Amino acid sequence: MVPTLVVIALGGFVTSLDNNIVAAGVPSMARELGLGLDELQWVSIGYMLPFAALLLVAGVLVDRLGQARTLVAGLIGFGIGAVAGGFATTGWVLIGARVLQGTAAAFMVPGLLSLLRTNLDSRQRAIGATLWTASLAVALAVGPTVGGLLSEYLHWGWIFFSNLPFVAAIALLVPVTASGERNHGTRLRARTMLEAFGQRVFIAGLLVQLLWGLGVSGVFFFTPLLHQDSLGLSPLMAGLPLVLVALAIMAATPAVPWAVLRFGPHWTVAVGLTGVAVGLVAVALVNHIPEIPPRIPGLLLIGAGSALTTPLTSFALEVVPGEHAGTASGLLTASRELSGAVGVALIGVVLTTVRTEHLWQGEGPALATGYTAGLYTAAALELAGAVLAFAVFRRRD
Repeated sequence: MVPTLVVIALGGFVTSLDNNIVAAGVPSMARELGLGLDELQWVSIGYMLPFAALLLVAGVLVDRLGQARTLVAGLIGFGIGAVAGGFATTGWVLIGARVLQGTAAAFMVPGLLSLLRTNLDSRQRAIGATLWTASLAVALAVGPTVGGLLSEYLHWGWIFFSNLPFVAAIALLVPVTASGERNHGTRLRARTMLEAFGQRVFIAGLLVQLLWGLGVSGVFFFTPLLHQDSLGLSPLMAGLPLVLVALAIMAATPAVPWAVLRFGPHWTVAVGLTGVAVGLVAVALVNHIPEIPPRIPGLLLIGAGSALTTPLTSFALEVVPGEHAGTASGLLTASRELSGAVGVALIGVVLTTVRTEHLWQGEGPALATGYTAGLYTAAALELAGAVLAFAVFRRRD
């Protein structure tokens, strides 16, 4: 059980970390490589899009070729992409390295998530799913700080080199956790698989996870950029406030199993998403103040609310037969990664549109105004997810 949980936590952390560890480093990348705002978005989207697009295919390959083969292939590609990104001297090489890493992550994650279904019993699976989701959320929160630390005191290339210890650790544990067996019955059981995917809980899990990611991913990507541009903070200090989100996640996560048992998954997830929405609005209301302390309550609410969304993964996987765990895991992660890519693009469009309008009119700090509009947009998406989660998970409860 313990090696499986370690692999799940490490894999979830590093693949999610790569979504936004570049956030605090993008100003340094822009200066050194001569990149504009549109190109900078592709440093993030270039990772997320292939990740999301290939997850379903990779999930099927996990079921057919075995966990070990797909995990090893993914780890090799992820490591090569990290080295290429660290040594990149042009924007195209950097974006290409990100695409390679996103493709490799698509093969890693379904294999990692399928371990929840194949290696753990029902009680252990709930622990593993909570650990998995918490590792994703913590990585989302601490990524900009880590990226800022490496950019400020070493070089932005170390953002990519930092992936390599995680790759090595997971590779050492693959032989004792991942199965090399192939599932030859995938085609024969296709009807059963489609019936499982058609269940209300699984589809709802995909959609709610999509809405959560749409709301928070874009905001987190642009937050360090705002802190550097509008507040004049260094790369390290610009990402540091997001550590508060990670601390709130870690503090709230132990209460999640109790909340599910006491109030049911529908209330737990819905309240969590509502808390994220309230936190986003709270930050938006004080965004005109060029200081960090007024933003702290909102950031803590975002973290605590995100922790309460962790039942999404375990409840969705419960309805899937074990032999299709890789495919189901691929779909679940695809929804998260797609939401991340679209979220960055969506908040980027809102931010750029509002900023351009205010620059044209000569009104106030343009980037800050666009960021505020992005926060309100993200909050609306979180509330939509809360309504959907309450309506569907109530029946599951």
